[in-house]
Amino acid sequence: MVSRVEHPAASYKKIFESVEELNEPIPAVITGVIPSWLGGSLLRMGPGLFEVGDEHFQHLFDGQALIHKFDLKNGQVTYYRKFIRTDAYVRAMTENRVVITEFGTAAYPDPCKNIFSRFFTYFRGIEVTDNCLVNIYPIGEDFYAVTETNYITKVDPDSLETLKKVDLCKYLSVNGVTAHPHTERDGTVYNIGNCFGKNMSLAYNIVKIPPVPKDKSDPIEKSQVLVQLPSSERLKPSYVHSFGMTDNYFVFVEQPVKINLLKFLSAWSFRGATYMDCFESNTSMGTWFHLASKEPAGYLSSHKFRTSAFNLFHHINAYEDEGFIVVDLCTWKGHEFVYNYLYLANLKEEWEEVKKAAARAPQPEVRRYVLPLDIHREDQGKNLVSLSYTTATAVLDSDGTIWLEPEVLFSGPRQAFEFPQINYSKCCGKKYSFAYGLGLNHFIPDRIVKLNVQTKEIWVWQEEDSYPSEPLFVPSPGATEEDDGVLLSVVVKPGAQRPGSLLVLDARNLTELARAEVNTIIPITLHGMYKP
Repeated sequence: MVSRVEHPAASYKKIFESVEELNEPIPAVITGVIPSWLGGSLLRMGPGLFEVGDEHFQHLFDGQALIHKFDLKNGQVTYYRKFIRTDAYVRAMTENRVVITEFGTAAYPDPCKNIFSRFFTYFRGIEVTDNCLVNIYPIGEDFYAVTETNYITKVDPDSLETLKKVDLCKYLSVNGVTAHPHTERDGTVYNIGNCFGKNMSLAYNIVKIPPVPKDKSDPIEKSQVLVQLPSSERLKPSYVHSFGMTDNYFVFVEQPVKINLLKFLSAWSFRGATYMDCFESNTSMGTWFHLASKEPAGYLSSHKFRTSAFNLFHHINAYEDEGFIVVDLCTWKGHEFVYNYLYLANLKEEWEEVKKAAARAPQPEVRRYVLPLDIHREDQGKNLVSLSYTTATAVLDSDGTIWLEPEVLFSGPRQAFEFPQINYSKCCGKKYSFAYGLGLNHFIPDRIVKLNVQTKEIWVWQEEDSYPSEPLFVPSPGATEEDDGVLLSVVVKPGAQRPGSLLVLDARNLTELARAEVNTIIPITLHGMYKP
């Protein structure tokens, strides 16, 4: 998997440039053969506007939310995109400047106001952004574009029109939730976010949104907190980007990247601070794993798992096996925050500078951890893991905590396997074999990778000067094998006659089945979904 491809022309800069939305869908030129059963929409979210007036957004997660759609119907493909009409976007367009502070870009008072009104604006504090550029997923019969704050935005998946802004704080005790929920077959949605717990301490709430009720009312209105997990630091919750779920348990990894609540509250009092300014690393805590049961819902306070420090953004999968929970993760070694390296100024540097920055950053590794459920005091000092197919260990210490050492499933210098996907409908929470991911070469996405998590065998799709996105797995109708299906990825090839395309790969061996090319650049997309 280790990519030897270099990018001296730095054409990757194009995926970090602003584009205009389209007035209508445009037809794609198809090469190869799209499977006849593949009919639906690939919906993708990402940043599409990287500056407003004379002001530039600073961080990868600041650009204004753009929703993309590739429609596949009767062997034909069209491409369409529109900006989400969030408050952040509409007000920025109206005032021709950044109005709401984003992840790494501060909003400042209107320079046209007089000095007194500017002074009072500084002390009004920042507004929470609704810039929903990270992902899109269904809740009931509706679709929501999301970021990681308490605001989600209802959109029409056909017309891409913005329908409604929803404040989850009206229904749930959370300060925000992740952009990576888990969904049961019946439509139940689970998610996690930090909250204020007892005695003004911080905690983490796992929340549940039920399927569509019989009366067809909005399921969000019937949301509930399922279980609360404690924070290791009273006023410094860990950054949470995703979580794991098995048939019977939730897995939460508490990493050493922390949100300093005092810094965050002060940012609300003084302008000029961003969300990124509120993060700090705890250099001594390492990383903690927490478990909670689903039925009945409860925190397993007697199970205390810890390991060395790492950053975590994406869980691959988790499952139960013979009294153990197996957890596969895309990790980054150490406690320094990886997002520090995702400022646009870094990503748009020349290739040699990009490589130098990546060499300083935490290094990526795909890891498997195994958490024993049955723990006995007399087993102190012993490896509790008895699964024959893994080298991961779990050792009970004298203080009652269990020290975890992982099995490394993949590791390559400055070569990440990220944005992982699985055959979700078949394998979420189940023992599985295959994960599909986006290969990052010094943070630049330049390949699609399939990983056999049992044998560590890999397959790679890669083309010169081509920049793919997260590959989404779509199973073949009636498939019995786990990898019987296709992968869908948006690929950008800046120098091509038709630089944007939808790539269709055979998930079994990553051979190309077809691609649908359009005569427009497509900026980087983060996450998305396939809607049959």
